Amino acid sequence: MPLVGWGASSWSSGTWGIGDTSTDSIRIWSQANFGEDLIFGPRDGGIYIWDATNGLSTRAVALTGTEVPTSQKLILVSDINRFVFCFGANEIFSATVNPMLVRWSDQENATNWSPSATNQAGDLILSKGTQIVAAKQARQEVLVWTNSALYALQYVGAPAVWTAQLVGENISIASQNAVAYANGVAYWMGKDKFYMYDGRTQPLKCDLRKFIFNDFNVEQYEQVFAGTNESYHEIWWWYCSTDSNVSDRYVVYNYLDQIWYYGTMSRTAWLDSGLRNYPLAATYSNNLVNHEQGVDDNETAVTAAIPAYVSSAQFDLEDGHQFAFIWRVLPDISFDGSEVGSPTATMTLLPLQNSGSGYNDPTSVGGSNSGGITRTATLPVEQFTGQIFTRVRGRQLAIKVESSEVGVTWQLGSPRIDMRADGRR
Repeated sequence: MPLVGWGASSWSSGTWGIGDTSTDSIRIWSQANFGEDLIFGPRDGGIYIWDATNGLSTRAVALTGTEVPTSQKLILVSDINRFVFCFGANEIFSATVNPMLVRWSDQENATNWSPSATNQAGDLILSKGTQIVAAKQARQEVLVWTNSALYALQYVGAPAVWTAQLVGENISIASQNAVAYANGVAYWMGKDKFYMYDGRTQPLKCDLRKFIFNDFNVEQYEQVFAGTNESYHEIWWWYCSTDSNVSDRYVVYNYLDQIWYYGTMSRTAWLDSGLRNYPLAATYSNNLVNHEQGVDDNETAVTAAIPAYVSSAQFDLEDGHQFAFIWRVLPDISFDGSEVGSPTATMTLLPLQNSGSGYNDPTSVGGSNSGGITRTATLPVEQFTGQIFTRVRGRQLAIKVESSEVGVTWQLGSPRIDMRADGRR
């Protein structure tokens, strides 16, 4: 990440009075509950523990004991028999860090990391890849991602205690926090595609793949983080667009409907609802905000609309051999949950003169915007609008529905279009 301002670079490295800039790796922390206590630590740092019995006024302290790792990249506590794991840790009886080393403490004992015949502490070295990137508790196993493979750690008891099974190879993963787990399936963002593991590792079909990875700051992979929105069957990823050094974009996968959608939003952390009523997120303005509550944006305590739209793929008559003339639309839009008396949305019909000629507004992603358009029709849809009469002609057409008004929430059903063939030119 870029560093600017006083102390950002070495002494006298810049012009006097102007200063200089430099870069540094983002400091990422991992944490896990150990019963009612909390075990956590920064990547490439030590391990700390907060004891709940001491109350909120007492700070965490360094974890001490027998051969406790002094350096680690990631901490995890297993659901099965409660082992504390450190990934990419220093070797036992040594300060040398092995980025492919997995170490675990004795069962139910976070302070004893020295393997012996009387405990279940141990370690193993993974072979595929050059460093461990991420880990996640799954159903009856711990999933571990290196930069080129996926392993499943399974508890087998003494003497081996934990064994590793290679369950995916020739894969990638964007960051330590790029994994989300929902309903027995792990989903993660790679360096150029998305993946899932449900007992078998496979890439996810993503209609937005080109759009996302063509506008991606590859210097900021480590800032990618994922989260679940269980109420809506969604997996969210936040990432940095090409010209941004902060997470300003998101992409969502709805695993129930198997559809994708995206948007612009800056967030630094995400926590699903769980025991709370709503998901909780952190912002760059140092606020914690509820998501899925209300219909407007109140991040800054000033109510603002949340612009939203959905657009269709292009459709035609007889594979585009005939021009189509649209004369009526049945919009099928509901406004349930809106907080204003007269909610409205806008439906736009976007025709193309020829395949690839592009729309004038907005510019076609697949072509230029210089092609001629017979007409673009913008149709206001109100709460009780049953049908709209219009006149639009094109060889191919698309529909866009949008709203950017305060207090409006809408849902698109199955709109109907009355159209007929209207010649070949």
